[in-house]
Amino acid sequence: MDVDRGIRVAVDTGVVTLGSEKSIQALKLGKGKLVVVADNSPAEVKEDVAYYAKLSEIPVYTFEGTSVDLGSVCGKPFTVATLVIKDPGDSTILEMMG
Repeated sequence: MDVDRGIRVAVDTGVVTLGSEKSIQALKLGKGKLVVVADNSPAEVKEDVAYYAKLSEIPVYTFEGTSVDLGSVCGKPFTVATLVIKDPGDSTILEMMG
């Protein structure tokens, strides 16, 4: 199973927070098992995500594509710069990252 599919299955079957602001909020609370950041996310978003993820010991995965691509992978008609996987559902994404 590739990463794109892993992300999609997590979005469809698990609990995922989409969007930079909500993702960073979740990280501040230490909620999440994996953060995915689009490659073209703004530098300040990447810095905030890296900082709070490190504090909460949540792994960060940089998605090799744009926020438009990440939105498509999630099956959403909008861009997704950042997402936090709180519960992967039927996805094996956490094992892939492990």
